Amino acid sequence: MSAVKTANVNARIEADIKQKAESILMQIGLPRSVAIDLYYRQIIMHHGIPFIIELPEETVHMSKSEYNSMMAKGLEQAKSDDSFNVNEVFDEIDKKLGV
Repeated sequence: MSAVKTANVNARIEADIKQKAESILMQIGLPRSVAIDLYYRQIIMHHGIPFIIELPEETVHMSKSEYNSMMAKGLEQAKSDDSFNVNEVFDEIDKKLGV
């Protein structure tokens, strides 16, 4: 038996944030009201916000052209086999972490 939904939640948020989030929700077929209900249920289950809220140590900002240039350089390195084996990279990380 399901509970009757009688409570309302009203919140004012930035229009572009609302549009972007609702676009994603629509793509995955999740109504806004269900997403909000899920979020509230997670708050109850976690006895708080269900994810870590913290400032990143460093935020990287770059323009679209800088990003495209970086990605093009990476593609060229991959094509010329100027890269590292993924297993060797993870082995090196594990070694530095003492794992």
